Amino acid sequence: MQNKLFPKFLTGKTGYLLGFAGCFAVVALALVIQTHYKLEPCPLCITQRMFFMGLGLLFLIAAFIKPATLLSKLLTVLQVATALGGAGWAIRHWYLQAHKAEIIADCGVGFDYMLENFPLKKMFTLIFKGTGDCAAIDWTFLGLTLPQMGLITFVIFGVYAIFLANMHLK
Repeated sequence: MQNKLFPKFLTGKTGYLLGFAGCFAVVALALVIQTHYKLEPCPLCITQRMFFMGLGLLFLIAAFIKPATLLSKLLTVLQVATALGGAGWAIRHWYLQAHKAEIIADCGVGFDYMLENFPLKKMFTLIFKGTGDCAAIDWTFLGLTLPQMGLITFVIFGVYAIFLANMHLK
């Protein structure tokens, strides 16, 4: 009986609202870790948070869209693409951490400075080339770094978006 209730709870509006809450809970957790351990997030950390917030907003919008419509299918594609984009940034961040010995420079100027003083294309180029501080491993949980946990979470949310879309088709 529980197998029948669990998927039903995760379908429709409730499932998408749960995805929304989950994405913003991840960002809130990152802020708690940042504040509690007095960590300065690097541009790659901030970018991953932006991907989580964007994904959360896509889940929120999907909660109020009629199921099995072209728009709901488009939102699923956007959700999966956003999760994959965030996973890509997490992989890049993890790569920098794994190759810390080969990286000499620092992350560069802060995210706020880049946003205010550079064109969008240059800003994203600078963020993607994050080094130094981005390579520092300041905090781990169960042996996983923050980018590794971010990668796992992005994959989970991407699979969850596909699961929600498939539940609408049934």
